[in-house]
This record gives sequence, C-alpha cells and structure tokens, in this order.
Amino acid sequence: MFKKIYLEITNVCNLNCSFCHKTSRKKKFLSEEEFSLLIKKIRPYTEYLYLHLMGEPLLHPKIGAFLEAATELSFKVTVATNGFLIKEKENELLNCPPYKVTISLHSYEANETDVSLDEYLDNIINFCKKAEKKGTICVLRLWNENGENKLNGAITEKLKSEFLFRENRKGYTLSEKIFLEEAEKFIWPDKAAPIQPVRFCMGLRDHIGVLSDGSVVPCCLDADGEMTLGDLFTEDIKDIINKPRAKAIYDGFSQADPPEEMCRRCQYASRWTAK
Repeated sequence: MFKKIYLEITNVCNLNCSFCHKTSRKKKFLSEEEFSLLIKKIRPYTEYLYLHLMGEPLLHPKIGAFLEAATELSFKVTVATNGFLIKEKENELLNCPPYKVTISLHSYEANETDVSLDEYLDNIINFCKKAEKKGTICVLRLWNENGENKLNGAITEKLKSEFLFRENRKGYTLSEKIFLEEAEKFIWPDKAAPIQPVRFCMGLRDHIGVLSDGSVVPCCLDADGEMTLGDLFTEDIKDIINKPRAKAIYDGFSQADPPEEMCRRCQYASRWTAK
C-alpha cells in the first residue's frame, strides 16, 4: 500500500507560472472511461488519491464526475489547484466534497493576470469557508521563500482579516480545517540541473504518480515522464513496481545511491538528506 498515489487527469494548465517546469508531453484530458479504469487499478494500493501532477485539474470538464466516481470507490481525494477557477468550479467541488483541496497562492504572483489580488483571494476565501462546512480540509500554500514573494505580506494581511492565525509546524492554522503553509521555492529536477546532495526519497515508498497517458512514474516531480516505469492502462501496479528499473530506484535510495540522473538532480529530494 502507498500513502498516496498521484493521478494526472490533465497535463494542460490555464497559467504560465514562472516557477513551473512545464511539460513537453502531448496535451491530454483523461476520458471518463480512462479515469474509471485507472482508479479501479489504483484503489487496491492506496486510500488517498491526489488529482495532481502537471496541469490544472479544475480545467477538466468532468471534474465533478471524477470526484463522484472516486468517492464511490471510497477514495479520500485531494485536489491541487492554482485557485483561479475555484469560483467557476465551486458547485462541482461542493456537490461531492473532496477530502482536501490545496491551493497554490504563490501562483498569483508568478503570472501576469487581469484578475485583482483581492478578487482572487475573495473567491478562495469564500470557497474555503463553504468547503470547511462540508468537512473538506483546505490548505493554502505560499511555497515561494527565496522566490517571487513580494505579495506575501498583502496576501497574509488579507487572510488575517478573515481568520485567526495560530502557528503550527508548517505555518498557520486559520480555522478548524483551513491552513496556511509556507515553504521554500524549489527547482524542479531536470537532467540539466546541478547535482544535489540527494541520498533518499519517498518516491516508490509512500507514493507513485500516474500521468495522463497512463505512464507510471516514481514521484510527482517527473514532469515529462523521464523515469516511466510502465503503462497502467495495460499493466498492473504490482507488476510495474517489480520491474528492474523500479527496483533499482528503490534499492538505490535504500543504499543512499540513487541510480537515476533525474533523482540526483532533485532539489526537493535533497531536503530528505538534510534531515
């Protein structure tokens, strides 16, 4: 069993975030039939389904139907979004409330947009308050320390006008089920990136990712499927994770010697080494 499995329902995004790696893969939206097939194959291996990898899940026209289908299989679903479509997709999200919604507030400053910061935040705040009443956890993220963060003060002040801030391990508790997380900006792993002091990673240990074309990857940062382990449309997870490449990645981290070039250049994974 994995702690969570990431499923990319689309690799298309409505933004062009300066911090994002982007993807060169062919644009794709999962069909309802494809989504149904994949979640049935995923369900024996995790209780937690994360609709995220690349792309913006709220762009998918079937997001409401996908939430219903995943809930029918008793998944605890997390939707990760940049928040720009939260008002437009509010009804679909609230009709079948996910277990958690994470909203990347740092996306606002990383784009050129005609939407005012107040409008952007008002839509998110209003959604979070409604979602909390449905039992959904809402996590607001400012993952831009050492990055584009000039608006963090204005964002925080806006949130403080609506919520009571209490410090916690990752940031602040704003309400019973609403949280603000702060973290450093990280550089996406890339074969051209500098080598990092990586010795360990939770990829293939507590999670794997499934791209919109069915490719299974070791983690949610493999934007282009560089480390594809198998095809979930035609194979089963148990067979994919027992293939030589998957086992080499797992064993490599067990021996503090990751075999993949992408892994050795992952700044995010270097955090595990720092610990």
